[in-house]
Amino acid sequence: MLDPQAQALMTLLSEKGIPPVYTQTPAEARSSYRARRTFTQPDAPEVGRVQDLSFKHSGVDIAVRVYHPAGATQAMPALVYLHGGGWTIGDLDTHDVLCRSLCQQAHGVVVAVDYRMGPEHKFPAAYDDAVAAWQWVASQAAALGIDPARIAIGGDSAGGNLAAAACLGLRDLGLKPVLQLLIYPSTLMAPETASYQTNGQGYMLTRESMAWYSGNYLRGPQDAQDWRASPQLATSHAHLPPAFVLTAGFDPLRDEGLMYADALTQAGVSSQYICFERQIHGFITMGRVLQEANTAVALCAHALRTAWA
Repeated sequence: MLDPQAQALMTLLSEKGIPPVYTQTPAEARSSYRARRTFTQPDAPEVGRVQDLSFKHSGVDIAVRVYHPAGATQAMPALVYLHGGGWTIGDLDTHDVLCRSLCQQAHGVVVAVDYRMGPEHKFPAAYDDAVAAWQWVASQAAALGIDPARIAIGGDSAGGNLAAAACLGLRDLGLKPVLQLLIYPSTLMAPETASYQTNGQGYMLTRESMAWYSGNYLRGPQDAQDWRASPQLATSHAHLPPAFVLTAGFDPLRDEGLMYADALTQAGVSSQYICFERQIHGFITMGRVLQEANTAVALCAHALRTAWA
């Protein structure tokens, strides 16, 4: 059964005539997403300090926002966070409340990454930025007050996809985050899963929207077969960081998250999987209107504290 709070939210959005994302230009979709966040997101919690910084990678400046918890000392653990939004929408502001919440509740530094997005920057730009961001945080650990041995990576939806893929790329470079926090991640670019079929209409994220997002990100159909876009297709999932995978029952991406958790477990990687059976895609940022969103954030913070211990 769908959470009554989630049903009420979807009914309200329908009554307000919010246009589907795939009927908008990327600029319109970005503006709409940014404007809607204040309705569903909780008040921004206080943290110790916030810094807006940037780093240069392949001749490009990548903006990051660094959240330090209150009472931070030197050598704090850290999370490199990649926002969701279909590799097309979303930014440092749309996920500011979530990053603040994780910083406060997990008591660690959170580094949010404003990676390049489609359609202006096609695959693998976002993937490259995700890998570079983790390496930059590790290289700047002393300046940022971070313990280089306790840096996790995570993200929601498209950000979960980027975090999972980045772990594969970092592994091949001999690097290993302490945790991959994957919140309803996309792990297959051309899914034909049961949840894709049953949940692809009527629950916020639709098949048409997913096609629009992937079309903005990928250069062509061949990119869907690349493990950097579809981490489920990697030749091996061995020797990856432990994973905490969280999904939603009424999400078309639900089965992709479960399949990825299973692939990690089968490869000998410690993996925890939790499904919020009554929830919809995108719910974790909606704590003002969805009570279970706040529970999900608390679970993610607990997973981080455990990995950092």
